[in-house]
Amino acid sequence: MNTLARLARAEWGLLYVTVREALAGQRWRAMPVTLGAVCLTAILQFVQNQPWGFQFVQDIGSVRAEEPLWLALLRTPLSLFVPALDLPVWGALLQLLIVFGIAEICLGWWRMLVIAYATTLAGTLYARMAISLSPDNPLGLPVTDAQVVDTGPSAAVVGLAVFVAWRYRAYWTGWGVVAAMVIEVAFKGNLAGKEHIAALAAVFVLYGISILRHRHPRHRRHRRPGRGRTGSGFPPIQS
Repeated sequence: MNTLARLARAEWGLLYVTVREALAGQRWRAMPVTLGAVCLTAILQFVQNQPWGFQFVQDIGSVRAEEPLWLALLRTPLSLFVPALDLPVWGALLQLLIVFGIAEICLGWWRMLVIAYATTLAGTLYARMAISLSPDNPLGLPVTDAQVVDTGPSAAVVGLAVFVAWRYRAYWTGWGVVAAMVIEVAFKGNLAGKEHIAALAAVFVLYGISILRHRHPRHRRHRRPGRGRTGSGFPPIQS
């Protein structure tokens, strides 16, 4: 038991302390954007389940690969908060509350949104590219997937989970999420699964940029005292 506790502390200790201190000091005020995202998702779910609201939600937040690129780009930000029609809404709300909440506390709200939108956009752009390829291509998707409604926070959740885990040295957790996404594609190579891989690719790039920024001498020189570790040792990054 002591060994398990020691391993858990080594993996999640820093992350746990960061989240616990933020919630103890500020409670729900520590993640206002996350709470707003949860409320927005719940409202959009209610509206799209009404006869008068379904088409409205589709018009403002539904993304399909068959649509013009400019329209997909315009709808992508809001599509993140439109629950997928074939999945229970409580799953999307729980993902937002837990993963977005932890990310907002650990990274700050604007970094959280940048990563969330970058990973969602990576999935959106990948879908268009993959459908143009042959289904026999490992990266390809069938033409029928161009009509699939592509909404929900799952790509952003995957990206944020990996980024925060690696940032706070929960490396096994981060790689566990990566492995789960690879297994998902291996057994069920559908649009959602492959978009998750595209989201991971975007996270690898963003995390690499983050490492380079923290290793840059000028970045270290201008770091204010008392703001955490120096160099690329990470974390604190809260805003």
